[in-house]
Amino acid sequence: MAELAQVRAIIQGRVQGVFYRYFVQDIANNLALKGYVCNLPGGNAVEVIAEGNQEQLEQLVKQLEIGPPSAKVKKIQTEWSGYSGQFNRFSIKY
Repeated sequence: MAELAQVRAIIQGRVQGVFYRYFVQDIANNLALKGYVCNLPGGNAVEVIAEGNQEQLEQLVKQLEIGPPSAKVKKIQTEWSGYSGQFNRFSIKY
């Protein structure tokens, strides 16, 4: 059985105003992950909290480092924890 987990990622750089949240939502949905993505105050960071299969989460993190074509990721911080089951889908928080 696949191991379930949660990852929290803070992505810094040119990640707001470049469709980064939609990019993350699309990938997370394709990987059957649940959670959310949101812009953080200050204009240069995005937060992602995602839950699901550990392998799919690792694939998501690799894509977070790349971002959409107009993004420029400078730094990514990840924090792994146990699966909580608190999300029923992956969404964009406004």
